[in-house]
Amino acid sequence: MESFPRIYVLIPAWNEEKSLPLVIHGLPKDWVRQVVVCDNGSTDQTAKVAKEAGAQVIHQPLRGYGNACLAGMRYLYQLPSSEQPEIVVFLDGDFSDYPEELPKVVNPILTDKMDMVIGSRMLGGMEPDAMTVPQRFGNWLAPVLIRLIYGYRFSDLGPFRAIRWESLKAMDMQDRNYGWTVEMQVKAAKMRLKCTEVPVRYRKRTAGQSKVSGTIKGTVLAGWKIITTIFKLVF
Repeated sequence: MESFPRIYVLIPAWNEEKSLPLVIHGLPKDWVRQVVVCDNGSTDQTAKVAKEAGAQVIHQPLRGYGNACLAGMRYLYQLPSSEQPEIVVFLDGDFSDYPEELPKVVNPILTDKMDMVIGSRMLGGMEPDAMTVPQRFGNWLAPVLIRLIYGYRFSDLGPFRAIRWESLKAMDMQDRNYGWTVEMQVKAAKMRLKCTEVPVRYRKRTAGQSKVSGTIKGTVLAGWKIITTIFKLVF
C-alpha cells in the first residue's frame, strides 16, 4: 500500500447541475485520487458541469440510485488493479452534506482499521427541515431493526460514507434504487465487518428537488423499500 491510500469518491447524480460543482470543489483535493460522477440519465447539464469540475463521468440512463452506484463500481472494476481504489467514499450530489468533512469520514479506516464508516446526520448538526418527518422516522426504524436482528448499532442510513474497496466488492451489492444504503449496512452486519459512525453536518439541498422527499410517492416508496430490503436480506 502506498503511503496514502487511493481514495475514490462516487457521486450518483440526477439533474444536479447547480449543486454538483459545489460538491466537487468542496472535496479536499489532496485526499481524493478521483471523483466519479454517475450521471443517472440527467436532462440538464449535470454531466457537463461535472466534467468541467474535473470529475470522471459515467453514464447510466437506467434510473435508480443503486443503478447509478453500480455503474460507478463497474467503472472501478475496469481499472488496472494498481489503480483501483483502496477506499471508496459515497456522497450525494445535492450539497446537503459537507464534502470538506471527507477526512473525518475516512479517518477511522486509516487510524482504527475500520471497514466501513457512516457519516451520521443524527449525531451531527442538522439544519431545521433538512429532513422530512417520514425520512426521520425511516432513519430511526431501519437502524432499530438492524440492531434487533444483527446486534449492530447504527443511528442513520446517511449517504455520506466510506468503505474499503475489498469489503465493498465482497458485499455483491444488488439493489438498484432506494434500498442501496440499507443493503450495504445490513450486509456489513451479516459479514461482521468493523463499522463505526462519525457525526456529520447536514443542510437543506441548495437547488433542485429531492428524488425521495420531494414527492409523497418517493417518500412512501423509499420507506417501503428500506424496510422490505432489511427483511429480504434476513431470509
